[in-house]
Amino acid sequence: MCVDIGFNPQSEELSLKSTSIAKNLAAALAVLVLANVCLAFAAPASAQTVDSLPSWNDGKAKQSIIAFVAQVTKPGSPDFVPPAERIAVFDNDGTLWSEQPMYFQVLFALDRVKALAPQHPEWKNQQPFASLLKGDVTGALAGGEHAILKIIMTTHAGNTTAEFETIVKDWLAKARHPVTNRPYTDMVYQPMLEVLAYLRANGFKTFIVSGGGIEFMRPWSEKVYGVPPEQVIGSSIKVKFEIHNGKPVLVRLPELDFFDDKEGKPVAIHQQIGRRPIAAFGNSDGDLQMLQWTDAGEGPRFALYVHHTDAEREWAYDRKSSVGRLDKGLDEAQAKGWTVVDMKQDWKVIYPYQKN
Repeated sequence: MCVDIGFNPQSEELSLKSTSIAKNLAAALAVLVLANVCLAFAAPASAQTVDSLPSWNDGKAKQSIIAFVAQVTKPGSPDFVPPAERIAVFDNDGTLWSEQPMYFQVLFALDRVKALAPQHPEWKNQQPFASLLKGDVTGALAGGEHAILKIIMTTHAGNTTAEFETIVKDWLAKARHPVTNRPYTDMVYQPMLEVLAYLRANGFKTFIVSGGGIEFMRPWSEKVYGVPPEQVIGSSIKVKFEIHNGKPVLVRLPELDFFDDKEGKPVAIHQQIGRRPIAAFGNSDGDLQMLQWTDAGEGPRFALYVHHTDAEREWAYDRKSSVGRLDKGLDEAQAKGWTVVDMKQDWKVIYPYQKN
Protein backbone atom coordinates (compact mmCIF):
# COMPACT_ATOMS: atom_id res chain seq x y z
CA MET A 1 0.00 0.00 0.00
CA CYS A 2 1.32 3.51 -0.94
CA VAL A 3 1.56 6.14 1.89
CA ASP A 4 1.09 9.81 0.86
CA ILE A 5 3.54 12.12 2.83
CA GLY A 6 3.66 15.19 0.56
CA PHE A 7 0.35 16.95 1.01
CA ASN A 8 -1.63 17.19 4.27
CA PRO A 9 -1.36 15.65 7.77
CA GLN A 10 -4.87 14.26 7.72
CA SER A 11 -4.15 12.30 4.56
CA GLU A 12 -0.88 11.11 6.03
CA GLU A 13 -2.64 9.93 9.20
CA LEU A 14 -5.18 7.92 7.22
CA SER A 15 -2.45 6.31 5.15
CA LEU A 16 -0.47 5.32 8.21
CA LYS A 17 -3.61 3.83 9.78
CA SER A 18 -4.25 1.83 6.57
CA THR A 19 -0.71 0.53 6.65
CA SER A 20 -1.15 -0.57 10.27
CA ILE A 21 -4.41 -2.36 9.45
CA ALA A 22 -2.78 -4.10 6.51
CA LYS A 23 0.06 -5.32 8.70
CA ASN A 24 -2.38 -6.67 11.28
CA LEU A 25 -4.39 -8.44 8.58
CA ALA A 26 -1.24 -9.94 7.13
CA ALA A 27 -0.18 -11.18 10.55
CA ALA A 28 -3.62 -12.71 11.18
CA LEU A 29 -3.57 -14.46 7.82
CA ALA A 30 -0.13 -15.83 8.55
CA VAL A 31 -1.39 -17.29 11.83
CA LEU A 32 -4.37 -18.91 10.10
CA VAL A 33 -2.18 -20.41 7.40
CA LEU A 34 0.24 -21.76 9.99
CA ALA A 35 -2.66 -23.23 12.01
CA ASN A 36 -4.08 -24.95 8.95
CA VAL A 37 -0.68 -26.40 8.08
CA CYS A 38 -0.32 -27.72 11.62
CA LEU A 39 -3.78 -29.26 11.51
CA ALA A 40 -3.03 -30.86 8.17
CA PHE A 41 0.06 -32.52 9.58
CA ALA A 42 -1.61 -33.41 12.87
CA ALA A 43 -4.77 -35.01 11.37
CA PRO A 44 -3.19 -38.32 10.28
CA ALA A 45 -1.53 -38.77 13.68
CA SER A 46 -4.84 -38.06 15.41
CA ALA A 47 -6.69 -40.52 13.16
CA GLN A 48 -4.16 -43.21 13.96
CA THR A 49 -4.92 -42.93 17.67
CA VAL A 50 -8.62 -43.77 17.21
CA ASP A 51 -9.24 -47.28 18.54
CA SER A 52 -11.71 -49.06 16.28
CA LEU A 53 -11.85 -52.06 18.63
CA PRO A 54 -12.11 -50.41 22.07
CA SER A 55 -13.69 -53.45 23.77
CA TRP A 56 -10.68 -55.60 22.92
CA ASN A 57 -7.64 -55.84 25.15
CA ASP A 58 -4.37 -55.22 23.35
CA GLY A 59 -2.94 -58.56 22.42
CA LYS A 60 -2.30 -61.04 19.63
CA ALA A 61 -5.96 -61.52 18.70
CA LYS A 62 -6.74 -57.81 18.34
CA GLN A 63 -3.50 -57.09 16.51
CA SER A 64 -4.10 -59.95 14.06
CA ILE A 65 -7.41 -58.40 13.00
CA ILE A 66 -5.90 -54.94 12.58
CA ALA A 67 -2.86 -56.27 10.73
CA PHE A 68 -4.98 -58.28 8.28
CA VAL A 69 -7.24 -55.33 7.49
CA ALA A 70 -4.21 -53.11 6.91
CA GLN A 71 -2.62 -55.77 4.72
CA VAL A 72 -5.53 -56.11 2.31
CA THR A 73 -6.65 -52.46 2.16
CA LYS A 74 -3.36 -50.64 1.54
CA PRO A 75 -3.27 -49.41 -2.09
CA GLY A 76 -0.15 -50.48 -3.90
CA SER A 77 0.45 -53.38 -1.54
CA PRO A 78 1.06 -56.77 -3.21
CA ASP A 79 -1.67 -58.13 -0.91
CA PHE A 80 -4.21 -55.42 -1.75
CA VAL A 81 -7.71 -56.82 -2.24
CA PRO A 82 -10.26 -54.79 -4.23
CA PRO A 83 -13.33 -53.81 -2.17
CA ALA A 84 -15.63 -56.03 -4.27
CA GLU A 85 -13.63 -59.07 -3.12
CA ARG A 86 -13.51 -58.16 0.56
CA ILE A 87 -16.05 -60.70 1.76
CA ALA A 88 -16.20 -61.61 5.47
CA VAL A 89 -18.52 -64.32 6.83
CA PHE A 90 -19.65 -64.75 10.43
CA ASP A 91 -21.37 -67.59 12.20
CA ASN A 92 -24.13 -66.32 14.50
CA ASP A 93 -24.73 -68.60 17.51
CA GLY A 94 -21.73 -68.42 19.83
CA THR A 95 -19.87 -66.07 17.48
CA LEU A 96 -22.04 -62.95 17.41
CA TRP A 97 -24.33 -63.72 20.36
CA SER A 98 -24.48 -66.25 23.17
CA GLU A 99 -25.77 -69.79 22.66
CA GLN A 100 -26.07 -71.09 26.22
CA PRO A 101 -27.86 -72.74 27.96
CA MET A 102 -29.20 -73.72 24.51
CA TYR A 103 -29.55 -72.15 21.09
CA PHE A 104 -31.86 -69.16 21.29
CA GLN A 105 -33.94 -70.37 18.37
CA VAL A 106 -34.65 -73.57 20.27
CA LEU A 107 -35.85 -71.45 23.22
CA PHE A 108 -38.06 -69.58 20.75
CA ALA A 109 -39.45 -72.90 19.52
CA LEU A 110 -40.18 -74.06 23.09
CA ASP A 111 -42.14 -70.88 23.72
CA ARG A 112 -44.02 -71.47 20.48
CA VAL A 113 -45.04 -74.93 21.72
CA LYS A 114 -46.67 -73.34 24.75
CA ALA A 115 -48.39 -70.73 22.61
CA LEU A 116 -49.74 -73.28 20.13
CA ALA A 117 -50.66 -75.98 22.67
CA PRO A 118 -54.35 -74.95 23.01
CA GLN A 119 -54.77 -75.65 19.29
CA HIS A 120 -53.18 -79.11 19.62
CA PRO A 121 -54.75 -81.17 22.45
CA GLU A 122 -53.14 -84.27 20.90
CA TRP A 123 -49.72 -83.02 22.03
CA LYS A 124 -50.48 -84.15 25.58
CA ASN A 125 -49.80 -87.69 24.38
CA GLN A 126 -47.15 -87.04 21.75
CA GLN A 127 -43.42 -86.74 22.29
CA PRO A 128 -41.48 -84.53 22.48
CA PHE A 129 -44.43 -82.17 23.05
CA ALA A 130 -45.84 -84.05 26.05
CA SER A 131 -42.58 -83.62 27.97
CA LEU A 132 -42.35 -79.94 27.03
CA LEU A 133 -45.87 -79.25 28.28
CA LYS A 134 -44.91 -80.85 31.60
CA GLY A 135 -41.86 -78.61 31.85
CA ASP A 136 -39.41 -81.45 31.17
CA VAL A 137 -37.17 -79.81 28.58
CA THR A 138 -34.32 -82.27 29.16
CA GLY A 139 -36.60 -85.22 28.52
CA ALA A 140 -38.05 -83.60 25.42
CA LEU A 141 -34.63 -82.97 23.94
CA ALA A 142 -33.30 -86.41 24.84
CA GLY A 143 -34.16 -87.45 21.30
CA GLY A 144 -31.35 -85.25 20.02
CA GLU A 145 -31.44 -83.62 16.58
CA HIS A 146 -34.53 -85.61 15.56
CA ALA A 147 -36.55 -84.23 18.47
CA ILE A 148 -35.28 -80.69 17.90
CA LEU A 149 -36.07 -80.88 14.19
CA LYS A 150 -39.61 -82.08 14.94
CA ILE A 151 -40.18 -79.20 17.34
CA ILE A 152 -38.77 -76.67 14.87
CA MET A 153 -40.77 -77.97 11.91
CA THR A 154 -44.01 -78.00 13.89
CA THR A 155 -43.63 -74.56 15.45
CA HIS A 156 -42.10 -72.71 12.50
CA ALA A 157 -44.52 -73.71 9.73
CA GLY A 158 -48.17 -73.21 8.84
CA ASN A 159 -47.98 -69.45 8.44
CA THR A 160 -46.87 -66.99 5.79
CA THR A 161 -43.38 -65.52 5.73
CA ALA A 162 -44.78 -62.13 6.75
CA GLU A 163 -46.69 -63.66 9.67
CA PHE A 164 -43.59 -65.52 10.84
CA GLU A 165 -41.52 -62.32 10.73
CA THR A 166 -44.05 -60.64 13.01
CA ILE A 167 -44.02 -63.61 15.40
CA VAL A 168 -40.21 -63.45 15.68
CA LYS A 169 -40.18 -59.69 16.29
CA ASP A 170 -42.90 -59.95 18.94
CA TRP A 171 -41.03 -62.74 20.72
CA LEU A 172 -37.75 -60.82 20.75
CA ALA A 173 -39.53 -57.79 22.17
CA LYS A 174 -40.96 -59.75 25.11
CA ALA A 175 -38.80 -62.82 25.75
CA ARG A 176 -35.97 -62.81 28.28
CA HIS A 177 -32.87 -64.96 28.61
CA PRO A 178 -33.40 -67.63 31.31
CA VAL A 179 -30.13 -66.81 33.12
CA THR A 180 -29.50 -63.08 32.65
CA ASN A 181 -33.15 -61.99 32.29
CA ARG A 182 -32.03 -59.70 29.48
CA PRO A 183 -33.64 -59.41 26.02
CA TYR A 184 -31.94 -61.84 23.66
CA THR A 185 -30.72 -58.98 21.50
CA ASP A 186 -28.82 -57.70 24.55
CA MET A 187 -26.84 -60.95 24.52
CA VAL A 188 -24.80 -59.97 21.48
CA TYR A 189 -21.03 -59.59 21.79
CA GLN A 190 -19.86 -55.98 21.88
CA PRO A 191 -16.33 -56.86 20.63
CA MET A 192 -17.80 -58.62 17.59
CA LEU A 193 -20.12 -55.71 16.84
CA GLU A 194 -16.97 -53.60 16.68
CA VAL A 195 -15.32 -56.07 14.28
CA LEU A 196 -18.34 -55.95 11.98
CA ALA A 197 -18.29 -52.14 11.94
CA TYR A 198 -14.50 -52.00 11.55
CA LEU A 199 -14.55 -54.30 8.53
CA ARG A 200 -17.37 -52.38 6.86
CA ALA A 201 -15.54 -49.11 7.47
CA ASN A 202 -12.65 -50.64 5.52
CA GLY A 203 -14.66 -51.69 2.49
CA PHE A 204 -15.69 -55.19 3.54
CA LYS A 205 -19.11 -56.71 2.93
CA THR A 206 -20.21 -58.71 5.97
CA PHE A 207 -22.41 -61.82 5.79
CA ILE A 208 -23.95 -64.04 8.44
CA VAL A 209 -23.66 -67.75 7.63
CA SER A 210 -25.40 -69.71 10.37
CA GLY A 211 -26.98 -73.05 11.14
CA GLY A 212 -29.85 -71.03 12.59
CA GLY A 213 -33.00 -70.37 10.61
CA ILE A 214 -32.62 -67.74 7.92
CA GLU A 215 -36.09 -66.33 8.58
CA PHE A 216 -35.48 -66.33 12.32
CA MET A 217 -32.42 -64.06 11.88
CA ARG A 218 -33.45 -61.76 9.06
CA PRO A 219 -36.12 -59.77 10.97
CA TRP A 220 -33.53 -58.28 13.35
CA SER A 221 -30.04 -58.77 11.84
CA GLU A 222 -29.83 -55.31 10.29
CA LYS A 223 -30.95 -53.46 13.41
CA VAL A 224 -28.67 -55.42 15.74
CA TYR A 225 -25.64 -56.25 13.56
CA GLY A 226 -25.89 -53.84 10.65
CA VAL A 227 -26.19 -56.86 8.34
CA PRO A 228 -29.13 -56.50 5.91
CA PRO A 229 -31.43 -59.50 5.34
CA GLU A 230 -30.06 -60.21 1.87
CA GLN A 231 -26.65 -60.84 3.49
CA VAL A 232 -27.99 -63.45 5.92
CA ILE A 233 -27.55 -67.11 5.00
CA GLY A 234 -29.02 -69.84 7.18
CA SER A 235 -30.97 -73.06 7.39
CA SER A 236 -34.37 -72.92 5.74
CA ILE A 237 -37.66 -74.74 5.43
CA LYS A 238 -39.61 -75.02 2.21
CA VAL A 239 -42.06 -72.32 1.19
CA LYS A 240 -44.93 -72.41 -1.26
CA PHE A 241 -46.52 -69.65 -3.33
CA GLU A 242 -50.26 -69.28 -2.74
CA ILE A 243 -53.04 -66.73 -3.20
CA HIS A 244 -54.80 -65.75 0.06
CA ASN A 245 -57.80 -63.44 -0.24
CA GLY A 246 -56.61 -62.28 -3.63
CA LYS A 247 -53.07 -61.54 -2.47
CA PRO A 248 -49.91 -63.55 -3.27
CA VAL A 249 -48.12 -64.96 -0.21
CA LEU A 250 -45.38 -67.45 0.61
CA VAL A 251 -46.50 -70.17 3.02
CA ARG A 252 -43.97 -71.95 5.22
CA LEU A 253 -44.10 -75.75 5.05
CA PRO A 254 -42.98 -78.27 7.71
CA GLU A 255 -40.19 -79.61 5.51
CA LEU A 256 -36.48 -78.91 5.72
CA ASP A 257 -35.12 -77.25 2.60
CA PHE A 258 -31.44 -76.71 3.50
CA PHE A 259 -29.35 -77.28 6.62
CA ASP A 260 -26.65 -74.62 6.73
CA ASP A 261 -24.11 -76.21 9.05
CA LYS A 262 -20.73 -77.94 8.72
CA GLU A 263 -20.24 -78.97 5.06
CA GLY A 264 -23.36 -77.04 4.16
CA LYS A 265 -21.80 -73.68 4.94
CA PRO A 266 -19.24 -73.58 2.08
CA VAL A 267 -21.94 -74.86 -0.27
CA ALA A 268 -24.33 -72.08 0.77
CA ILE A 269 -21.56 -69.46 0.49
CA HIS A 270 -20.80 -70.64 -3.04
CA GLN A 271 -24.44 -70.70 -4.09
CA GLN A 272 -25.62 -67.50 -2.46
CA ILE A 273 -22.57 -65.22 -2.41
CA GLY A 274 -20.63 -66.43 -5.42
CA ARG A 275 -17.25 -65.35 -4.03
CA ARG A 276 -14.95 -67.17 -1.67
CA PRO A 277 -14.58 -65.07 1.51
CA ILE A 278 -11.20 -63.73 2.55
CA ALA A 279 -12.16 -63.70 6.24
CA ALA A 280 -14.26 -66.10 8.32
CA PHE A 281 -15.31 -66.01 11.98
CA GLY A 282 -16.75 -68.93 13.95
CA ASN A 283 -16.77 -70.61 17.34
CA SER A 284 -17.52 -74.31 16.92
CA ASP A 285 -16.84 -77.43 14.91
CA GLY A 286 -19.95 -76.56 12.92
CA ASP A 287 -17.96 -73.66 11.47
CA LEU A 288 -14.82 -75.66 10.68
CA GLN A 289 -15.56 -76.28 7.00
CA MET A 290 -16.40 -72.60 6.47
CA LEU A 291 -13.04 -71.58 7.93
CA GLN A 292 -11.23 -74.27 5.93
CA TRP A 293 -12.90 -73.13 2.71
CA THR A 294 -11.99 -69.52 3.39
CA ASP A 295 -8.40 -70.27 4.39
CA ALA A 296 -7.78 -72.43 1.31
CA GLY A 297 -8.22 -69.55 -1.14
CA GLU A 298 -5.37 -67.75 -2.86
CA GLY A 299 -3.90 -64.57 -1.45
CA PRO A 300 -4.20 -63.22 2.10
CA ARG A 301 -6.76 -65.04 4.27
CA PHE A 302 -8.01 -64.69 7.82
CA ALA A 303 -9.72 -67.28 10.04
CA LEU A 304 -10.79 -66.66 13.64
CA TYR A 305 -12.36 -68.80 16.34
CA VAL A 306 -14.10 -67.33 19.39
CA HIS A 307 -13.10 -69.60 22.31
CA HIS A 308 -15.54 -69.46 25.23
CA THR A 309 -13.25 -69.32 28.26
CA ASP A 310 -15.07 -66.92 30.59
CA ALA A 311 -17.25 -68.78 33.08
CA GLU A 312 -17.79 -65.66 35.16
CA ARG A 313 -18.99 -63.17 32.53
CA GLU A 314 -20.39 -65.68 30.03
CA TRP A 315 -19.81 -69.47 29.84
CA ALA A 316 -16.71 -71.66 29.58
CA TYR A 317 -17.01 -74.62 27.21
CA ASP A 318 -15.30 -76.23 24.24
CA ARG A 319 -14.45 -79.89 23.55
CA LYS A 320 -17.20 -81.67 25.49
CA SER A 321 -20.07 -79.21 25.21
CA SER A 322 -23.39 -80.39 23.77
CA VAL A 323 -23.92 -76.83 22.49
CA GLY A 324 -21.25 -75.13 20.38
CA ARG A 325 -18.63 -77.88 20.71
CA LEU A 326 -15.15 -76.72 19.72
CA ASP A 327 -12.91 -79.77 19.42
CA LYS A 328 -11.61 -80.54 15.92
CA GLY A 329 -11.75 -76.86 15.08
CA LEU A 330 -9.55 -75.93 18.04
CA ASP A 331 -6.92 -78.46 16.96
CA GLU A 332 -6.96 -77.23 13.38
CA ALA A 333 -6.75 -73.59 14.46
CA GLN A 334 -3.65 -74.33 16.49
CA ALA A 335 -2.10 -76.38 13.68
CA LYS A 336 -2.73 -73.75 10.99
CA GLY A 337 -2.05 -70.65 13.05
CA TRP A 338 -5.58 -69.27 12.91
CA THR A 339 -6.51 -66.58 15.39
CA VAL A 340 -8.15 -67.97 18.55
CA VAL A 341 -9.86 -65.42 20.76
CA ASP A 342 -9.56 -66.16 24.46
CA MET A 343 -12.78 -64.49 25.57
CA LYS A 344 -11.62 -64.10 29.17
CA GLN A 345 -8.29 -62.53 28.26
CA ASP A 346 -9.03 -60.71 25.01
CA TRP A 347 -12.37 -58.99 25.68
CA LYS A 348 -12.74 -56.07 28.08
CA VAL A 349 -16.52 -56.48 28.07
CA ILE A 350 -18.80 -59.17 26.69
CA TYR A 351 -22.15 -57.47 26.11
CA PRO A 352 -23.08 -53.90 25.09
CA TYR A 353 -24.89 -53.23 28.35
CA GLN A 354 -21.62 -53.80 30.25
CA LYS A 355 -19.88 -50.83 28.62
CA ASN A 356 -21.08 -48.28 31.19
